[in-house]
Amino acid sequence: MTKHSTSEASEAYIALGANLGDRESTLMKAAELLDGHPDIQVLRSSNLYETDPVGYEDQPNFLNMAMALRTSLTPEALLKVMLETELTLGRERNIRWGPRTVDLDLLWMEGQVLDTPLLTLPHPRMLERSFVLVPLCDIVPEEDPTGLYEKAHAALDLMNGKEGIRFWKSGIWPNASVHSEN
Repeated sequence: MTKHSTSEASEAYIALGANLGDRESTLMKAAELLDGHPDIQVLRSSNLYETDPVGYEDQPNFLNMAMALRTSLTPEALLKVMLETELTLGRERNIRWGPRTVDLDLLWMEGQVLDTPLLTLPHPRMLERSFVLVPLCDIVPEEDPTGLYEKAHAALDLMNGKEGIRFWKSGIWPNASVHSEN
């Protein structure tokens, strides 16, 4: 695949989060690194949201966002690139759900259902987390034929509001756009 070609490519949605260091800059660098890969193009970017930590709560607040990508990579190969990006940006895995410079999660990939020791698609907890759903709802097109738009909005509606999540800033990716506002 040539850079940013769409032939034989799939659309994927990822969640990005950071709560150590310059959170916004780290998220931007993660987007740049992903988009710089010859087989990945960032299509759309959500707004940025500041969120309360979930699970391990004794840590700084996160900045969270979501991105839509176009890629010719397999889900496993995309995950590998995402994990390498985390390492490049200083990610250390010391405490489960603990503080991190960056966290990249593959949420959904067009037409893919997987359950392997390495990867589960769609992401098994994405419809339970407002810090994933709110940014995801920014970028999934309403006319999405897969039903992800309806599932994400329905899951968000079932949550009692959007506690623990606050708008921070409009999307930071200059070459992509937010699809809709929450």
